[in-house]
Amino acid sequence: MEPAARLDHNHELALKDFPYIIRWRGNRCNRCGKCTAVCPMLAIEPSVILQRVVQSESPTPEPKTVRLVVSIIKQSTDINRCCTGCGACTLVCPNEAIEPEYNPQHKFLFHKNKGGYPYRRGGRRNDPKPSTLDRLRFTRISMLTDPALDAGRHEFRIRTYLGRILSADELPLKMVNGRLEVDKTLGKFIPPVREIYPVMIGSMSIGALSPTMWEGLAMGITYLNEVEDMPVVMCSGEGGMPQRLLRSRFIKYFIPQIASGYFGWDEIVRTLPHMVEDPCAIEIKYGQGAKPGDGGLLMAHKVLRLISEIRGVPMGVDLPSPPTHQTKYSIEESVAKMIQSMSMAWGFRVPVYPKISGTRTARAVLNNLVRNHYAGALSIDGEDGGTGAAYNVSMDSMGHPIASNIRECYLDLVRQGKQNELPLIAAGGVGKKGNLAANTAALIMLGASAVSIGKYIMQSAADCFGDELNRCNICNIGKCPRGITTQDPKLYRRLDPDKVAERVVEVFKSLDIELKKIFAPMGRSTELPIGMSDGISSDDSAIAERLQISYVC
Repeated sequence: MEPAARLDHNHELALKDFPYIIRWRGNRCNRCGKCTAVCPMLAIEPSVILQRVVQSESPTPEPKTVRLVVSIIKQSTDINRCCTGCGACTLVCPNEAIEPEYNPQHKFLFHKNKGGYPYRRGGRRNDPKPSTLDRLRFTRISMLTDPALDAGRHEFRIRTYLGRILSADELPLKMVNGRLEVDKTLGKFIPPVREIYPVMIGSMSIGALSPTMWEGLAMGITYLNEVEDMPVVMCSGEGGMPQRLLRSRFIKYFIPQIASGYFGWDEIVRTLPHMVEDPCAIEIKYGQGAKPGDGGLLMAHKVLRLISEIRGVPMGVDLPSPPTHQTKYSIEESVAKMIQSMSMAWGFRVPVYPKISGTRTARAVLNNLVRNHYAGALSIDGEDGGTGAAYNVSMDSMGHPIASNIRECYLDLVRQGKQNELPLIAAGGVGKKGNLAANTAALIMLGASAVSIGKYIMQSAADCFGDELNRCNICNIGKCPRGITTQDPKLYRRLDPDKVAERVVEVFKSLDIELKKIFAPMGRSTELPIGMSDGISSDDSAIAERLQISYVC
């Protein structure tokens, strides 16, 4: 062997370096090619090998050696084509001849910084341990035998409010002929308020999600509102919305988001005079839980024709959003001016609120909002959320858990006597283990008025492959095998928007039943138990002390 050839071979990676090793059984495989055709990463490919076989063809055993050319399925050792463990090959194989197997001894992160760029990934933290929310228990149960407390028999609605709620002494009301009416002579501003379902779908843009996925979510939201009478709302994420939706009456079920990139907002501003309905609210994004302090990024391979038209940008270019709104000096100035301008754009008829990443400075932003009468809420995105292109170091080492962040913000409002006047929206890892109803109820009882979910609805409504062992988690690179987070027509045509919509409806209807099963035994059938922390406990003394709740064991 030549020295150069030995050197090249020496620098190849072994399959043991990869997080998933593909197990292929040649005796079961009929070489149909379905597995190689469906793999989004091109991690497997058809190949041939020269095989030495000992056989006997005569009536009497006379072994002889023959060499055969055998077709096989070969796993690539190119780090850019590594298997992500999605298992799409297993789904299409008619003979169960192939499957990815997790390799706990992998050294993936040691090799994934080729070219001097840190590893980015899509997907949440790969931590199999239970989160703080999963360590909470609902321990206050009413001993009354009133049938009205039976969630299965008693009809009550689970609703919350989005928008600043004035205290009784601040409301400009007067009695007229025994009826309460608004006293317009006082000239006081009454903030806009929306009644919504306490679980919203949050901040996933057209571009981050495929057209079929976004369409399915939109249809599901509309059905829930108009048929099931459940006012579930959805945030558009950064990047604008289709003109057809902006001009329709269905815009009232959506929350357009404006972020530091301002993508798509030229089209929204031009559409304002033609809107037949106001949107549910406006969200101003300052931070994301997956990458606190960092800006957003939609990679170039997702910016195809549809996305470029909606966002008003050229095709095939990276779309980075700055970490901050560049036209403002500080978060205080930014929040005040952005909220004021967005409120004015819709004639002060629409709640406007900021979204920030979970951080120890969240209370500073909250106290700034308390003094701003136009602020409609505060959304806090905890560290466990996110499916965008976030650096690995940000996903694993930065951010603030949502439970303690929401709790300290709510207690700050309590000290000011402003609890429940400025709604808090919690996000980030809600339903991480599938316990959506329990996590939602826990956050509400810690002080949240509403909860925002993202990856949970992707996993449940579109059967996402991703998990907490870094399976799949390629939401950011546009190669989603399910067609959820890709702009490649060959991939997103695998996803049926009608089935996505059907699953969205099923998820929220079952969630509603589970929330009633939690709230009804506590005697809360007419209002949400926001801040009712005496109803929850933890089996971890440190968690109980930090959240100021009871400790049980």
